[in-house]
Amino acid sequence: MIFAPIDRRELLARAPLATAAACLPALAGAAPRAALPGWFDDLEQRTFRFFWDLANRDNGLVPDRWPTPSFASIAAVGFALTAYPVGVARGWIRREAARDLTLATLRFFAAAPQGDAPAGMSGHKGFFYHFLDMKTGQRFRDTELSSVDTTLLFLGILFAGAWYDRADPAEAEIRRLAQQITDRADWPWFTNARGSVSMGWHPGQGFIERPWEGYNEGMMVYIVGLGSRGKPLADGAWDAWTKTYPGFWRGRGTTRHLAFAPLFGHQYSQMWIDFRGVRDATMRQAGFDYFENSRRATYANRAYCIANPMRWDGYGRDIWGLTACDGPGNFRLPFKERTAEFFGYSARGPLGQPDERDDGTLAPTAALGSLAFAPEIVVPAANAMKAWPGLYGKYGFLDSFNPSFRYTDVKLEAGSVDATSGWVDGDYLGIDQGAILGAIANMRDEGVWRAMRRSPTIRRGLTRAGFAGGWLG
Repeated sequence: MIFAPIDRRELLARAPLATAAACLPALAGAAPRAALPGWFDDLEQRTFRFFWDLANRDNGLVPDRWPTPSFASIAAVGFALTAYPVGVARGWIRREAARDLTLATLRFFAAAPQGDAPAGMSGHKGFFYHFLDMKTGQRFRDTELSSVDTTLLFLGILFAGAWYDRADPAEAEIRRLAQQITDRADWPWFTNARGSVSMGWHPGQGFIERPWEGYNEGMMVYIVGLGSRGKPLADGAWDAWTKTYPGFWRGRGTTRHLAFAPLFGHQYSQMWIDFRGVRDATMRQAGFDYFENSRRATYANRAYCIANPMRWDGYGRDIWGLTACDGPGNFRLPFKERTAEFFGYSARGPLGQPDERDDGTLAPTAALGSLAFAPEIVVPAANAMKAWPGLYGKYGFLDSFNPSFRYTDVKLEAGSVDATSGWVDGDYLGIDQGAILGAIANMRDEGVWRAMRRSPTIRRGLTRAGFAGGWLG
């Protein structure tokens, strides 16, 4: 039997986002501190082990995913550099071991070949290719030179430069290389005539047409670019970024926020940068800060899953979380008297928000990456997902699951299907593991934020963007 696709306007009429988000409590400022269940110690250590076990000791590169054989992700390296001090603080590894692997990583990136040749290079103009060969460290196939993934790498490098503060020669070299690598990027070269930073560049083809505009994870690109002491972004770059905000506001009253459907866009910048109490011109006018914005976005994501306008199985108060993640594959299949469309790896988020997509696939990192924003709803979600069949394993949570996908007669792109509980991914993804680990660290003792508040690059970037107040003074 063939079913007609359900009308999207009908779905949104069933559950308007402003109404669905009405369960958001009226709370401003820092999220309440909530005691974490004892099993979070196990989750934190397993997640940390993804980076510690899988890093190439010769060059510090970390695979994009595991156990599927994989190239290295420079973004995952940024998360790894942040993970190692967490391991030291928790007593899982010695500081000297973390220092040595960090130094090997920074030495690799400092010396990695740069140039505009299509092969044999790791980067160009101080930026790096999104994916690198795990062994050679050179560009993987035709991947792009990525401004945002370079930024994620830089944030990990800047964290290392701030955290390793001892006088011994190895830690001094980490600090020197951190500044050298991050200040080498030619940010004006990556900027278009409107003052916006391009998403990427390919040798022989030029820049990707789409720039970082609107509201999403691109905010960290501008903060790091403005903070550089080498070739920084020009004055006015932050204004070029924020002037594209108007179409991204959703909700009213205590639910009003800058929206971006996948939750990672609200999490990545704030894993490293403490936006509590510091405001730019936009947030001064709005009357709250970007931390509060991400808290509201987290509640809106959960509220959408509770409303569940697409009628997916499994969604509810404690099973929620839409972000970028793996999926079962690209299929159009019958589901509840309609034709449902499913996807492989894709960004996902509530319908009605920028970059919307909902195919029934949920990701533990979506909720857990928001732990520092809203622990009161994230901890129950983590408890519920830990009990989900086959989702919790060697390195903590596998990337994603889809309770509605119970089709056993199709060729999956990834993972496996159980006829009762649905599809579960077979891989752990570095960037999603990193968001979980960083959120737990900031929830426990502000471990990432405390170090990054000492970073001259971050302070300079925020100040040049017009932020003031709070810890900036």
